[in-house]
Amino acid sequence: MAKLVYSGITSLDGYIEDEKGSFDFLEPTEELHNFIKDYESTIGTSLYGRRLYEMMVYWETATEGPEYQREYGKVWRDTDKIVYSSTLTEVSSARTRIEPVFDPEAVRALKESADRDLSIGGPALAVHALRAGLVDEIRMWVAPVSLGGGKPLLPVGLRLELSLLEERRFANGTVHLRYRVS
Repeated sequence: MAKLVYSGITSLDGYIEDEKGSFDFLEPTEELHNFIKDYESTIGTSLYGRRLYEMMVYWETATEGPEYQREYGKVWRDTDKIVYSSTLTEVSSARTRIEPVFDPEAVRALKESADRDLSIGGPALAVHALRAGLVDEIRMWVAPVSLGGGKPLLPVGLRLELSLLEERRFANGTVHLRYRVS
């Protein structure tokens, strides 16, 4: 059975964006970009909410930039994508389908039938999977910045018991933490 992994880049105080919706602190270095690319290459299907999908669809046609960014784009294009949205009517990328609502039982069946791990991105979508007990791992890249408020990576009011599986420090001060959800 495949794992469902929730991942995201966050500030030290746990926010993926500041109170104005900006995530300008998220500028991965080549080292960090390659690490995230290697992780993403293990994923067979990515589950996205509309907003995160609309940001990530940039990689569908990205051909500019350094080689490591172009390699990430190839990994993104080679991954199946499911976008959960009640407002989106068409997709802007290949290997993508829209589901109007998050169905925990459908995701559970997908995990059981998949031969590669699945990822889920964005806190508004991930909270449903976390509450349903579907998330097996949480991966976070903690940037060396404190935002003081904004949108949290992890849901407020939901207690999670975690076991540390892996940690790694990057030259820019970012730390990768990988946890098993107990």
